Amino acid sequence: MDLLIMNTPLPDEYRIVKVLGVVTGLTARTRGIGGKFIAGIEGMVGGEVSAFTSEMEKARFESIERLKQKAIALGANAIVGLDLETTEVYMGTVLVSATGTALVVESRKG
Repeated sequence: MDLLIMNTPLPDEYRIVKVLGVVTGLTARTRGIGGKFIAGIEGMVGGEVSAFTSEMEKARFESIERLKQKAIALGANAIVGLDLETTEVYMGTVLVSATGTALVVESRKG
């Protein structure tokens, strides 16, 4: 079975064999001076600030990948209750955290 990841409780079709605990993946990102300049120009004309959107997508992906690796290292085959949070921690540096509960599950279908 591949690693199941969901932001909801475990579906009824699975049974929890073992709860391994909370796992977290973190990444901190900032834009370089060039990216901040481009974002400033985009901000003046209005609309989406694509430089920041791109960095946030990368950060979310990276934090989830780190979460997955920690869960797999514990022997998990599922993560439930996935929660993603974004916080500005220092002058444009953004921390993205992915947190969930690592589980060993099996199918009830046999």
